[in-house]
Amino acid sequence: MPGKGARQVSRETGRQEARAPGAGDRLAAVLRPVRAGNGFEEALEQILQIVRLGLVPDGGRLPAERELAGRLGISRVTLREVLKVLQDQGLVRARRGRYGGTFVLARTDAGGEDELRRRVAGTDIEDVLRFREVLEVGAAGLCAAHGLTGEQADRLRTALDRTRDAPLADYRRADTLLHLTLAELCGSPSLTAQYAAVRATVNDLLDCIPLLVRNLEHSQRQHTALVEAVLAGDADGAREMTREHCAGTAALLRGFLA
Repeated sequence: MPGKGARQVSRETGRQEARAPGAGDRLAAVLRPVRAGNGFEEALEQILQIVRLGLVPDGGRLPAERELAGRLGISRVTLREVLKVLQDQGLVRARRGRYGGTFVLARTDAGGEDELRRRVAGTDIEDVLRFREVLEVGAAGLCAAHGLTGEQADRLRTALDRTRDAPLADYRRADTLLHLTLAELCGSPSLTAQYAAVRATVNDLLDCIPLLVRNLEHSQRQHTALVEAVLAGDADGAREMTREHCAGTAALLRGFLA
């Protein structure tokens, strides 16, 4: 039974997540109105992406039912059916009361590394990695070639800064948000949606391998060079750095999982 202090921390986490600046922007990469014929299935897919991408951190609260249902274009009844599936899978937990809502559970609560490996056992790793590279290289090149507004450039710098400041346990979430930001800023909603989907699979693969500090330091230098190339309008440089960055991740995943 958690003590009063633990409950207070949990409540404060929920309040901070609900009012965190830019939270809506992060979810906009995934949340969109579903098609009428597959409302339940598509809503489940999108909320699963939010959880798998780490757009709401462990212990964080999903948007309120009214907001989620509105952004997905479904009824609250349908949304509750979706959330019930996520609860049954051990991915979220519902709490009632003034500080209630639907909260994301830590990955260890969903079955641990063995369960993750089981879920990705049938994944075509090469297909995922190649598709990811095509989308990321394209997004980076488009951002650099077309240029960013001052506000967009600030968003990209902020996303990069978050990867620098992130503790080890939260690094992959910050890394995901940086890459999602680049995908959003390229100006193609279709590419952004496809990238969010493939990145969710990449994250499942990454969760099966250890965090290596040396690799993260190298990755961070690549992030910095990539952002600098984009902001300088160097499309060729941005594409080349993205290819290099994707190749490093691919090498680790092939080494551990292939």
